Amino acid sequence: MSSDEATKSLEPAHSALVAAHIVYGLHAVAIVLGVTGSATVIGGFVGSVPSIIAVIINYIKRGSARGSWAASHYRWQIRTFWFALLWLVISLLLVVTLVGAPVGLILLIALTLWLIYRIARGWLRLFDKQPMYV
Repeated sequence: MSSDEATKSLEPAHSALVAAHIVYGLHAVAIVLGVTGSATVIGGFVGSVPSIIAVIINYIKRGSARGSWAASHYRWQIRTFWFALLWLVISLLLVVTLVGAPVGLILLIALTLWLIYRIARGWLRLFDKQPMYV
């Protein structure tokens, strides 16, 4: 077993697991808020208080997961947030142009499905105490 495999098999601190569950929960709440009240799920995700709190928790608590399989969940959650924001900006820039509007709308729909997939898959793997493969 390589040293990288050995460190990835370390058991994470309980607080790191609790924080990861809280972050997935906050992101799920943000998705529900986006479905029920926002113009787009993605806009509700990256611009809502639950998601912003979640990404702050990610950055604060990721050190407690370092060296364990749970670190991959922190990386997965952080990347989900920032990639969602990036693709939201790109989609909105396309939507405001006459030519790019259909592409932008398709991107927003795809991004919504991708976001739901990322949160659901990550949270299920966390419940199973499995790392994320990024």
